[in-house]
Amino acid sequence: MKQERIAPAQKWLSHAGIAGAVLALVLVFAGAIWPDNNQPESKLPAGVDGLGLHAVSNAAPKPTRAFFDQHCIKCHGPDKQQGKVRLDDLPMTINDQGTAERWDDVLWVLEANEMPPKGQPAIDKQVRQKMVGQIKQLLDAGLSEHAAYPHTPIRRMTRLQYNNAVVDLLELKIDLFALPERMMRSHSNYFKPASGKMPDTVKVGSRPLGKSQLVQKRLQGVAPFPQDLRSEHGFDNRGDHLSLSPLLMEEFLKLSQSILNSRDFGPRTSIAWNWFFKPPAKTASVEDEVYSRLRIFLTRAFRRTVDDEIHKRYAEFTLGRIQEGASFTDAMKQSASAVLASPRFLYLFDQRATEQSKKVDDFELASRLSFFLWGSIPDQTLLDLAENKQLSDPAELDRQIDRMLNHPKTKRFCDAFPAQWLQLERIVSSRPTGKAAKGFTINGRYRASMHMMCEPLLLFEAVLIEDRSILELIDPSFSYRSALLQNWMSGGKLNAGPPGTLTFNRVPNEDRREGGVITNPAVLTMTSGADETKPITRGAWVATVIFNAPPDPPPGDVPPLPESNGTETEHLTLRERLDAHSTREDCRGCHAKIDPYGFALENYDPAGRWREKYENGREIDAEGELFRTHGFKDPVQFKDAILIEKDRFTRAFAEHMLSYALGRETGVADSPALDRVVQAAADDGYKLRTIIKLIATSPPFLEKGNPEESLN
Repeated sequence: MKQERIAPAQKWLSHAGIAGAVLALVLVFAGAIWPDNNQPESKLPAGVDGLGLHAVSNAAPKPTRAFFDQHCIKCHGPDKQQGKVRLDDLPMTINDQGTAERWDDVLWVLEANEMPPKGQPAIDKQVRQKMVGQIKQLLDAGLSEHAAYPHTPIRRMTRLQYNNAVVDLLELKIDLFALPERMMRSHSNYFKPASGKMPDTVKVGSRPLGKSQLVQKRLQGVAPFPQDLRSEHGFDNRGDHLSLSPLLMEEFLKLSQSILNSRDFGPRTSIAWNWFFKPPAKTASVEDEVYSRLRIFLTRAFRRTVDDEIHKRYAEFTLGRIQEGASFTDAMKQSASAVLASPRFLYLFDQRATEQSKKVDDFELASRLSFFLWGSIPDQTLLDLAENKQLSDPAELDRQIDRMLNHPKTKRFCDAFPAQWLQLERIVSSRPTGKAAKGFTINGRYRASMHMMCEPLLLFEAVLIEDRSILELIDPSFSYRSALLQNWMSGGKLNAGPPGTLTFNRVPNEDRREGGVITNPAVLTMTSGADETKPITRGAWVATVIFNAPPDPPPGDVPPLPESNGTETEHLTLRERLDAHSTREDCRGCHAKIDPYGFALENYDPAGRWREKYENGREIDAEGELFRTHGFKDPVQFKDAILIEKDRFTRAFAEHMLSYALGRETGVADSPALDRVVQAAADDGYKLRTIIKLIATSPPFLEKGNPEESLN
């Protein structure tokens, strides 16, 4: 296995054109990423067994075919498979992954009241609830016996993680390079999570949308590698998206050298300079200093106690450079450069599990925690606890999560998770035209979206710092607004000068039509067209982000919606135009689910401001139903309906967070643990920190899957 992986590296390294000694050192250690499997196991929190599932009695009632015969087989039987779903052959026991996934799909549509479809006899509420309970018992029993968590592929760090990791390893006081994926930057030291209070006034900047935000302290001469794109319905740290081509690996080699050779890198910018790069006292043994310093450095970089053989190779390389005439500092720089280009540094991975599901060891747990909450390598406290096999102790793990959440590095979590969860990168390219966008820009370049984008991000940070309920993300009692944004939302025009530091003030949310992650102008603008709202796009956003139920992509031959200007449809409302357009049988199912979400927000124009009528004078019709149960007539009632379904929103939010934490999609094996996260969160008021802690102590987070085994 090692030789197969090293051979391609030898081929392209032979003509990479980088300093030979450093390249040779990287190559020597390339195979070291595949460590032995004989690592000590950690313990799960007390009371957690396997997947954390309670035993299900054999006497527990199971679903019966009579239910399917009465309610389902007409459309999902041997003669007709509506939506390509067949249920007459669905096994009544779970012995393989495919069956578990089919039952999970049935559970979803029953809980969401999606089936039977409109026009068919409804299922009695008590009968439906009984069936839902029986399916959950069936899944619990089947998954506890057969489940294996989805395996997270070996993956490299994202660009933001790489920046953070190098900054922490070299203890830099500045960033490596500009990071547009960090959508909101602090211009004041307001983020103090240990205080438990978000300041009433904060100063921030918007890197993607403001040229003045290009000015930031960073290492000169260090060019970033390409930005990692967010996966569809996911995050940019998804393992199956983060490959490392030979070309990109070569760029990492060049990058590592440019960092250590930057004219800005030195004692002024690096705290690590004095203990790692600075020459030792004349009375000290150079060999002893090299060995001792490298042991600390390599352990931090590779996130576990360094193997003696690898430690010796780095030390001998460094001493060899010194013997050849290099200065102590230059030799240590070359060694550090090799570390930054080493697969053991660049890659995030679990050691291969030999069982169907295995507990992560303490070092793996330290890395999972640090990359989840800090987007970076573990600090010395985590590594020391891992080395002593204490981190996995439930009480200690609880203390460390609290410590990490109270550390300023948690700002990195806020830099990555909320913006990607909300898909806010879409606002960067959004620029309304037409009447609704009048005053949206100044001099054709300064956009209100700079301010829009910061509002939901600051709300998320306040909910985290103050440990508030995640339900306040839907319907908060306050918001953070700049004077410009406040003026824009009230119907005024932009009246600010060139972009720069933006001042946001905490204001009471006196109008429930505003605020929160659904009815903020950033989301409403980015899910609209340039001159017209798009209820389908808005509805798909709600389905994906709020309920983690992304719709299937539309058929490729669906024609665009006809323009309303100058046609026979100009007198129609947008709902009427879409109803006339959505006549295809294969489209109705998805439209029935997502269109109500979009029309609930139709009172907001393409730039996110409130309106009562369309330009043709017709009244806005925002009426609809959530899960065919909770009726609403306007956006406020829509929020109320979502809050009634708060457990469903919490479950979706937890799924998003678990996916982000582990760098993979969630699967059916994760479902029982996620159900328990929701229940425990409900018992503690749905607090954000509680949910984060529940995710970080859940069985999927504490265990790993085996790529060679699956549910069978």
